[in-house]
Parts: sequence; structure tokens; C-alpha cells
Amino acid sequence: MSPLFDEPAISLLVREQEEPGIEVRVNFGVFAGRHVTPAEIDELALSLRGFLPSFAIVSEVRHEFAGAVEASVHQVVVEVPQEHAGDGPDLLAEQIVFAANGWSLECMASRHGAGEL
Repeated sequence: MSPLFDEPAISLLVREQEEPGIEVRVNFGVFAGRHVTPAEIDELALSLRGFLPSFAIVSEVRHEFAGAVEASVHQVVVEVPQEHAGDGPDLLAEQIVFAANGWSLECMASRHGAGEL
């Protein structure tokens, strides 16, 4: 075995990935013009805890490349595991979108220089 593999792995190949039951993407950076703060993520989590038993919030900067085109966007993703999506995932997804939209607007309004949508 190579010495490279004797150390803890920095990069890992994921062959199987469990899909979330619900995934809501918030294009935060496009509208806010900035990255979300950890405190703002905590506020979103607080608003979701009232109706979601289990979820993850991911703050990510996506860089996409194709030919001569490059794009970078900051997104916040809310993921609900399949076992917690329930029998009515569409209704639950709508609740998440509604909460995330309200949260986004509050985040933008609370910062100096926030523009109008």
C-alpha cells in the first residue's frame, strides 16, 4: 500500500449517495449579493424546527464550468431525509419554501445596502 493511503483521507470517493426525501435550494447569493452567515443559518434552522423533525442545512458555493462559461453561485440547501418527508412531501416542501423565502427576505432587509427584489 502506498504511504499516501496510510494517512486519513482528505478526498473520498462516494459510490452510493442517499437522496434526500425533500431538497429545497435557496439562491441566496443571487439575491443577497453575499454569502449567508452562520448566525443566519441558525435562524433558518430555528424557523424550520417547528415543523421538521430532522433536516440538514448546507451552505455551498457552486462553481460550474462548461466550455468558455464559468459560473459561481452561493446557495443554501435544506435537505429532509426520506424517512421524515412523510406521506405528503409536496405540502411539506411548500412549507419549507415559504419559510426559506421569508427567512431570505429578512436576512436581506437586515443588512445595510440591501436592494429590493
